Amino acid sequence: MTSFTLKIIALIAMFCDHFGYAYIGHFSIFNLIGRIAFPIFAFQISEGFIHTKNLRKYFLRLGVFALISQIPFYLFMNKFFNQTGLYLNIFFTLFLGLLGIYLYDYIVKSFDKSCLNKKNLGKIIGIAIVFLISYIAQILNTDYGAWGVILVFMFFLFSKNKILRLCSYTLLVIVKYIFPFIQFNYNCIYLILFLATLLPYVFIDSYNGKQGKKIKYLLYLFYPLHLILLYSLF
Repeated sequence: MTSFTLKIIALIAMFCDHFGYAYIGHFSIFNLIGRIAFPIFAFQISEGFIHTKNLRKYFLRLGVFALISQIPFYLFMNKFFNQTGLYLNIFFTLFLGLLGIYLYDYIVKSFDKSCLNKKNLGKIIGIAIVFLISYIAQILNTDYGAWGVILVFMFFLFSKNKILRLCSYTLLVIVKYIFPFIQFNYNCIYLILFLATLLPYVFIDSYNGKQGKKIKYLLYLFYPLHLILLYSLF
């Protein structure tokens, strides 16, 4: 499965998720389908960092569309979730996830070059930086918050080890749902959400490392445009 195919699956799942909230007005099967989207986007960020030819432009694209998408996102959240106050769209989460990867990679490589006997120290500092960035995401109330940033980093950290990638992904999904599962009297909906959020790994694991068709700006444009569309229609 190419990167193009993964992105199309994620876009469809994201639209289903937002359509469900806009049209039906409450949690439904559409929102279970929507659990597929973000893990694929997070995975694509880690792959983008590894394969991009121009990291500065990658950061710039995410940053610019984070700003462009904020008003459509705010209107959508305010109308369908009654969400007010600071709440930042998914591009901010992905931007911070990419930043975490970049800083971790930079610190580790710096220690590898200058401190031959302290390679593990570089990794520890790098991971600490990632957790700091995830904390910032949580404070800024970005979509998926700290969990989203850590997920992006996890895909990068274990990009060469599929077993560790699967184990860490499963652990992160457990962490995401175990607390509300307990808090809300062991409501089975969180078990269903847990299984639905595991599903995208099947698609991620089938990734063949090839780009496929180039749709560099499709994802970026689709996000704010579909939010405006749903806001206008419903």
